[in-house]
Amino acid sequence: MGEILGLGLSHYPPMRGIDDAMAGILRNTLKRPDVPDSAKDPANWPAPMRAEWGEDEGRTSAAKHRTDFVKQARIIRDELDRFNPDIVVMFGDDQYENFREDVVPPFCVYAWEDYDLHPHAPRRGRDGQMTQPAENAWGEGPGYTIHMKGHKAAAKFLVRGLLDRKIDMAYSYLPLHYEGLSHAFLNGIMYLDYDRIGWKYPTIPVAINCYGSRVIANHGGGSPVGGGSRTELDFDPPSPSPARCMEVGAALVDTFKNSPWRIAVVASSGWSHAFLTDKHHMLYPDVEQDRKLYNALTRGDFDFWRNVSVEQVEDSGDQEVLNWWVLMGAMEALGNKEPDYDGYVESYIFNSNKCFAAWRPK
Repeated sequence: MGEILGLGLSHYPPMRGIDDAMAGILRNTLKRPDVPDSAKDPANWPAPMRAEWGEDEGRTSAAKHRTDFVKQARIIRDELDRFNPDIVVMFGDDQYENFREDVVPPFCVYAWEDYDLHPHAPRRGRDGQMTQPAENAWGEGPGYTIHMKGHKAAAKFLVRGLLDRKIDMAYSYLPLHYEGLSHAFLNGIMYLDYDRIGWKYPTIPVAINCYGSRVIANHGGGSPVGGGSRTELDFDPPSPSPARCMEVGAALVDTFKNSPWRIAVVASSGWSHAFLTDKHHMLYPDVEQDRKLYNALTRGDFDFWRNVSVEQVEDSGDQEVLNWWVLMGAMEALGNKEPDYDGYVESYIFNSNKCFAAWRPK
């Protein structure tokens, strides 16, 4: 036993909605008074961004973006089902959901029992008001339920193993603030089950403080372009470094390689996010840096990934890619260089670039 499959995918939240709303993040950014008028002018955008935006504010491009995204998600689901793991360990970012002012750990294993998830139910917002869900791509009602199996014993086994390997891992037996699973995990599962064939795999979510200096400062939302009048002291301590995330992935492999379980390690996140990329006035992601990361991934260049700094991550809006850094560390520890499958969906107007990859056990 102890075989380990590596998978990565995006959890882009607007993919849950209808095509007409998919470019809503960009449309809202274009209304912001702190974005210069010159930056809002499509004439000053990169040519691929103008083409995606088209004459209908991205509505035509949305259908193709969904088709490309779902095709990739189905391939990753097929890899998962072919492997048929005993447990899925999913790494995702916490975006001011459970990591709030009372405690912000670098990492936290959710050692939860079984639970029901209601992705389309009304939810209490950060302002305390109940929000109604938007129309969703599946036409599912507010009562739609996903039954999630936990695996508390394996989660505790993981935490013990990480602690033994000098990874100071936090853990939780109950959600602290957020009702159910937060978006990185819930959306990852919903897209892996885009065709609604069911989710039978016991799942251990592991949250990372990917947002680091902005996790509390932004309260899970955006910030003024360029930080506004805020100084360094107004921001929070940084996230874990890419190198540290890779160390966590390696320690996870060392923990589970002799366990009785077959494990799928899943990274759930889009790549560079427009709303985190100050240098582009939060209008489009850092496509150039993501291409470099993707090319390094396809050739198994772990040193390139390891040598990216936290400052580079923040400059490129790649905070959520820290989930993938854990995955890369795990694959390096297993001796898996080039992925057995990889796919990349690039976008200027749909907030983030999306990457998909699979490393089968050797």
